[in-house]
Amino acid sequence: MKAIGFRWYVHAALALLVVVARALHADDKPALRAWLDRDSMRLGETVTLNIEIDGVGAASPDFSVLAKDFNVLNTQSGQQVNISNGARSAKTLWAVGLEPKHEGTITIPALTVGTAQTAPIRLTVAPAPSAAQQAGGDIFLEASAEPLDPYVQQQVRYTVKLYYAFDLTDGNLAEPKADGLTAQRLGQDKSYVASVGSRRYHVLERHYALTPERSGPIDIPALAFRGTVLDAADPAAFFGRGRSVSARSDAVHLDVRAKPASWTDGAWLPAASLLLKDEGEPPAEVHVGEPVTRTIRLQAQGLGYEQLPELELAAPAGAEIYPDKADTRTRDDGEWLYGERVRKFAFVPNRAGTLTVPGLSVRWWDTEHDRAEEATLPPRTITVLPAAGAASTPAPATPAGTIAPPRPAPAAPTIDADLHAGLWKILAATAFLLWLATLFAWWVSRRFARAPAPVRGTPGASASASAAPRADFLRACALGDLAGAERALVAWARSERGDVHNLGQLAAGLADPAQGDVLAELQRTRYASGAAAEGLAARLQRAFRGGLRWRVDAAAPHREEALPALYPDHD
Repeated sequence: MKAIGFRWYVHAALALLVVVARALHADDKPALRAWLDRDSMRLGETVTLNIEIDGVGAASPDFSVLAKDFNVLNTQSGQQVNISNGARSAKTLWAVGLEPKHEGTITIPALTVGTAQTAPIRLTVAPAPSAAQQAGGDIFLEASAEPLDPYVQQQVRYTVKLYYAFDLTDGNLAEPKADGLTAQRLGQDKSYVASVGSRRYHVLERHYALTPERSGPIDIPALAFRGTVLDAADPAAFFGRGRSVSARSDAVHLDVRAKPASWTDGAWLPAASLLLKDEGEPPAEVHVGEPVTRTIRLQAQGLGYEQLPELELAAPAGAEIYPDKADTRTRDDGEWLYGERVRKFAFVPNRAGTLTVPGLSVRWWDTEHDRAEEATLPPRTITVLPAAGAASTPAPATPAGTIAPPRPAPAAPTIDADLHAGLWKILAATAFLLWLATLFAWWVSRRFARAPAPVRGTPGASASASAAPRADFLRACALGDLAGAERALVAWARSERGDVHNLGQLAAGLADPAQGDVLAELQRTRYASGAAAEGLAARLQRAFRGGLRWRVDAAAPHREEALPALYPDHD
């Protein structure tokens, strides 16, 4: 009996030692657990995986194994230390945002932290909800388009509204994209509060202008929103991080119509409205040489300026036309695009009588009433009087702005035809002999002396060299651009006289007092204080229309030897 009792005590002691050893071994392994903030969700939403372990300093788990079934969005980590009744405890937490790649039941595999492993977790992913199904939740997204059957190149108004019932800390809303479609954001986002059912939401509203570039069906994919919101019920809220939220809109389908078969030619302009008008009224009458300016504005609602045609006018009979560069822009009011083209046309009459400034017509398609329309500007008729200071009957042989030659004396008696022919032969023979003498003198000068270097800016300059600056000068005068007229006039003079570099040098070389006076007036207007003189551009044009009238001494060739003669003559 004593032997049996002794054995029983030995076995009991061994069993107790095993239990104590197992308990001690269990204490060596830190507590590790993993959980999701929810175990079911819809495709397109995000879920947070939390992993917590006792203690600090543990290495981060390997989350790459999740990439097969999830988009790993962001990872945050933090530590918490508590001291209670002298006892110290610490925890480390990792939080990972996950977006499922597909619907169905997904198993999150076991993750290893140090010597411990988490248990696998099952997640159920339902199909993505429509926008109507999302309504009533904490966050949902709506997208709409108008019209759904636009013409090609017609503006489609695309509106996105984000409803959320909590405070977002950040967020990202995708842009609409589709093949055969261009998108342009309009204006600034609108923020307001709205009631949907029994709940009140903050609303973010955004507008786009979509332009289909081809006819046929076009599908605009659903837009996605992802953001972060602070959630006081989140067990990891002590880290100060937010909970990820998301929402998706419905896709939008467009049936784009081709332009009507009745539209055969011209620019295709599908617009909600179109405006073609004159900026200002032309004068009822002007004098010869005075410019008449017609400014035309073309504006279309629902089109960019690139879609509008160029504004062109033909030169009318009895006048020259100088079109200015078009001023273009596209603006918006938050919902519509407004394309604009503005262009000035200067008409300079060159004879007295009646001047008809041509009109303009623009065909366009009214998308509001689905019909073709035409905007028209009628021609304008202006009375052109003789040039100021001229006789009542215009003298067509005298260009405007030049000094009329003295009135010819009474005609002499008619010379006999034979005598006239003989006189012509004598003059021709004399001219030929003079040419021979000149040729001989030139040969002698080349034989015994070094030929002088050619001089830039002499009267021998070709007329084509001054044609471009002369045209620029007349254009600037017609448009009332005094600064441009000054630059062009100096360039014109330099093409004929290379030593002219400013208005003062030009005025010193001119023989016509009228040209000198108008140059002095231009200098006072440009460089002295005070407003510009009324009608100065027209007076400039009249004064120089017939050309630059140089002094005789200014026209003589001017030559200076660049270097002294190699063998100068000695007395």
